[in-house]
Amino acid sequence: MPYLPHSEEDVRRALETIGVESVDALFDELPASLRNPDIDLPPAMDETRLLAHLRSLAAHDRPEGPNFLGGGMRRHFIPSVTPHLALQSEFVTAYTPYQPEVAQGILQATFEYQTMMSELTGLAVSNASMYDGATATAEAALLAARQTRRERVLVSRGVHPETRAVLGTYLEALDIRIDTLDLETLATPVPMVDHDVACVIVQQPNFLGSLEAMPALTEAAHAAGALMVAVVDPLSLALLKPPGAYGADIAVGDGQTLGNPTAYGGPSFGFMVVASALLRQLPGRLVGETVDVDGRRAFVLTLQAREQHIRRSKAKSNICSNHQLTALMATVNLAALGPQGLREAAAGSVRQAHRLADRLRDEGADVAGEARFFNEFTLRTRRSGSDVRSALAERGVHAGVPVGSEYGLGNAVVLAATELVSDDDIEALVAALATVGELAGSGVGHG
Repeated sequence: MPYLPHSEEDVRRALETIGVESVDALFDELPASLRNPDIDLPPAMDETRLLAHLRSLAAHDRPEGPNFLGGGMRRHFIPSVTPHLALQSEFVTAYTPYQPEVAQGILQATFEYQTMMSELTGLAVSNASMYDGATATAEAALLAARQTRRERVLVSRGVHPETRAVLGTYLEALDIRIDTLDLETLATPVPMVDHDVACVIVQQPNFLGSLEAMPALTEAAHAAGALMVAVVDPLSLALLKPPGAYGADIAVGDGQTLGNPTAYGGPSFGFMVVASALLRQLPGRLVGETVDVDGRRAFVLTLQAREQHIRRSKAKSNICSNHQLTALMATVNLAALGPQGLREAAAGSVRQAHRLADRLRDEGADVAGEARFFNEFTLRTRRSGSDVRSALAERGVHAGVPVGSEYGLGNAVVLAATELVSDDDIEALVAALATVGELAGSGVGHG
């Protein structure tokens, strides 16, 4: 029985006030076939039997076991303090803090997040977060088009395919042209950038795991008056040169690797950090520091004229919220790890990924290319990537993000290793690949 807080008398009085005879009459404008369709559902259960049924379904999952999945989301160490502090009720229930006098806690936490993201990327100003990395990338392209007054975008094929799909959805409605830069030896060659290009978008490391020549790509963009958009893995910035150091104008990406569990693909958050010259073009919320009437440090939403709740159709963006809680988890996580802990996690990921690649080469596996990589790389396979992943999963090993045909590598998967991957995990993957026939001399295995 559904939980309905209203009594029959409450419903009767409401219908009389509205002037209709029944609740069904409120939906007369909808086709009858949509209002109450037949749904093939099993018989109802009481709470005890339902919980037992759900537990039996959950038991089919295999969350444990060696994990080498990447391609945008990865499993990293998350200190227990991260969910403990971030999931306090005052943070879980918080929404946009329009009233600073009652929202100093969430405003200060957001300010700390912005400060951390600015330090991590080497750029001046971060907003309060975005929905995810893909929409942040699309918003960066829109920002570049506004700033340059140009309507053409160059995007590397090394940018995640799903991100490029979202980018296309955003820009198609505005008739902004997108040209894709093909990869050479798994990385983006320095392109000729014409003077009608608003921005060049490159991912570092790219979808195939390879490191890009970001300084040269940035120089090519700036020579034509275009902006450089760096789509970055934030954890990698503990070791790799940050976007601000090679002159990128905008850094965007997905923050999942900074303290959010993989959780079947989400939720996560996107981030956007820009050079100071782009401050007034920055979409989304922005928390600033000020003083109150007594001279005490205080925090407020600032430069709100950029947003549509004030400027409406003249706003810089139609985004009106963010992923505050998951961004807060990243903030707590960064504070808990500190710079040294973040570097250790990144270095551990690099070490184990290269150990895995070397181990696979020793076994005759076809690791694609000799390009430098951070903690993901591409492996050519005999069968389709999805078949390989399914076969490995049946053997308790989670590995292999399929690589699409657009990359011209034939059958291939992306493998990732993090600081949580042990040497035993690596041996388990090697053994599983041999069992399913993906290593030299192992023969073709059967699912």
